[in-house]
Amino acid sequence: MNISFFEIRDLVGYAPLAFAFLLLLILIVSFRSRATVFCQYLKTMTGIELKPDEVRRVYQIEGKDGVRSLFLDLLIREDLKTGPLQIPSEKKKGEKKEKAPA
Repeated sequence: MNISFFEIRDLVGYAPLAFAFLLLLILIVSFRSRATVFCQYLKTMTGIELKPDEVRRVYQIEGKDGVRSLFLDLLIREDLKTGPLQIPSEKKKGEKKEKAPA
């Protein structure tokens, strides 16, 4: 008894194999580009520049939590560079609020 689950007899038999290989290639490229996409997103959203190699290194050593703490540390440092936020003083009860121009 000869049982075969996958048999390639002609060119049509290579189509599923080629499609599986293409999906594997896309999966590998997407996993390899995660650090680059993260750094581009970080630059766009916060203005903080970070190198993908550094993200990969931290991820290998400390995992997701390490990258998260690196990200939070960078955000805090960037926030401290700008100085404290200026909070407008509150109006007293007797003062009227100014209307915004229409």
